[in-house]
Amino acid sequence: MTDAPLPFGPQLVGRVEKSLNAFLERQLAGTGLSERQWVALRLTVLGGPAPDRARLAARVAGVLRSGEAAAGECLAALEEAGLVGAGEDGTYGGYGATGAGSAFHDRVSAANARFTDALWGDLPADELETAARVLRTVLARADQALTATT
Repeated sequence: MTDAPLPFGPQLVGRVEKSLNAFLERQLAGTGLSERQWVALRLTVLGGPAPDRARLAARVAGVLRSGEAAAGECLAALEEAGLVGAGEDGTYGGYGATGAGSAFHDRVSAANARFTDALWGDLPADELETAARVLRTVLARADQALTATT
C-alpha cells in the first residue's frame, strides 16, 4: 500500500519543516545550541549588528514569534557561548555576532545549503518561484492574522 501524496496544507508544510529541522538539529548536535538560538544567531549575522541588545532582542522576538524576554534568553545563551556580544574594539560595532559566531554561522549555513541544494537545487526555476510566491503569501497572511489576535 502506497501513501497518497499529501495535498498542500498544514500537514505538508509541517512535514517539510520537520525534515529541515531534523537536518539542522544534526548540525547543532553537541554545540549546546537549540533551533531557536540558531535562528537568533542567523538573524544577528544576516541582519548585522543592532545598536544595542534590546533592539536585537526585538528583531529576534518578531521572527521567533516570542516575547522579548524569550528572545533575550536566546541572546544570553549565545553570549555565554561567545557567539554574540557588544563590540568592544569597533570591529563589528553595536551588538552583534562575534568572529566565532560568524564562523559558526558560516559552517552550519554551508552544510544547510548543501543539504537543501540536494533537495530542490535541480527543480525548475519557475516552479521554485511559484512555491516561494505561495509560501510568502501564506506567511504574510499568517503574520497578519497573528498580529490581529495580539
